[in-house]
Amino acid sequence: MINRDDMLELTRRMTPKRTCFSRVAGCYVEDGYIDGTFNIHFGKLKESEKKTNLEIAKTIPFADTNKQLKEYEFPKDARRKDSMWALLTGLKETGLKDDALLTILYEVITEKYKGLSEYAIMVFFGTYDIPVKGTDGQWNEGSEEVYDFIIGAIAPYSGDYEVGKPEFGFLFPAFSDRSSDREKIDIYNINPGNENEKLIKLVLNYED
Repeated sequence: MINRDDMLELTRRMTPKRTCFSRVAGCYVEDGYIDGTFNIHFGKLKESEKKTNLEIAKTIPFADTNKQLKEYEFPKDARRKDSMWALLTGLKETGLKDDALLTILYEVITEKYKGLSEYAIMVFFGTYDIPVKGTDGQWNEGSEEVYDFIIGAIAPYSGDYEVGKPEFGFLFPAFSDRSSDREKIDIYNINPGNENEKLIKLVLNYED
């Protein structure tokens, strides 16, 4: 189960003036084909662009906990070299600076996802220096852990590449008990009554 307070703590660092994100990458897909990609340092975005991108990224951890956003554990046989787990781990460890890995992610998703005719795949890299929290619930000086993570989102777009609210997404590694859990992933579906099972299966093990 996901602790709602953990997600709220994480989103506190998702503001234009105090953002935890350092990079955003993605692609636009039309009729199953990639129609342009981008990869940029978050600090180089215009203020309006930062705000728009933060709203997209925040949708995932800020979603209705344990309904829209659920925690999944990767099967042990899925944590191998040719798995989605390995791909996501590589993207996190390189801070989204490896375009070859990003291309693999885009191609794997576009091959399997047959939802919207036009959509964007967005990937964000963030770092959260987790502060020490005392037994009294107060924040103290110092850091407990540095949590590096990626947020992925699939969202419709229209017009001049204006991206709407994500319909599917994930947070990896899972943020559990105020710590990184690389064996788990938090997956978001906009409609908890009609989850995208194909994408869930794809994220947990794309070789299936």
